[in-house]
Amino acid sequence: MKKISAAFDGLKFSQATLDYAIELASRDHMVINGVFLEDFLYHSFDIFDMVGSQGVSGDKLNRLLRKDRTTCDRTIALFEKICAEKQVSYVVHKDKSFAINELIKESIYSDLTVINVVETLNHYHQERPAPFIKEFLASAQSPVLVVPPVYHSVKRIIILYDGHPSSVFALKTFNSLFPWAKKYPAEVVCVSQRPLALLPDGNLIGEYVRCHYDDLVTTQLTGDPEDVLLDWLKKADPGAVVVMGAYSRGAVSRMFNNSMANKLMEVLDLPLFIAHSK
Repeated sequence: MKKISAAFDGLKFSQATLDYAIELASRDHMVINGVFLEDFLYHSFDIFDMVGSQGVSGDKLNRLLRKDRTTCDRTIALFEKICAEKQVSYVVHKDKSFAINELIKESIYSDLTVINVVETLNHYHQERPAPFIKEFLASAQSPVLVVPPVYHSVKRIIILYDGHPSSVFALKTFNSLFPWAKKYPAEVVCVSQRPLALLPDGNLIGEYVRCHYDDLVTTQLTGDPEDVLLDWLKKADPGAVVVMGAYSRGAVSRMFNNSMANKLMEVLDLPLFIAHSK
């Protein structure tokens, strides 16, 4: 049995995160670890909400804190109710220290971490991906599935490949976690800045992917990866999941650096599977 850690903001519950976690868990008898990040510095209110006629009001603060506590408790109860209805094994962790540190620690003891691309862990609006997501991806100790705000069942696998080991490692990790995915169509996508360039180690990657997927096609694009790949992925069906290599400032390939991943998260509403090669 594998363990999925699904990260939740207890004050702004992500139904899509739970839906994706339940789909993955149901397909392969996984257990869902509901990680409710209750950072003691994070509330649904700001300092102006605590101000009364005599300045900062202790009574107002206590009422606001109780309201947040009630919201978190209801969110956890909803998570437990849905998991029970779907007959999925689950546990609940209430992490009350610094959210980023807690989630990184949870990822150490997880086979996969699922988190919504719109999570911010604060009550201010931030463009996606927020700093919280970027920091977590850079330090995560498990593969991460960054999911969109709206759930769509997985029906197609898009494999971003650049010939570097990190892209193959991500695919190996994905295959190991989700052996059931082999029944779905798969597409290996590579971008070259030179027209008619050969697919890097084309025979080897084709042979490997065909060991796992019967319905396979290969697509080679030409141009700047950050432009060409984004335009191509925007046309993908909602049921596709994108598999890519490490989220790293030091990545050699322009297909697998944090700038590319950030752009994908910014504009795409597709699940993005990211695995670091240690």
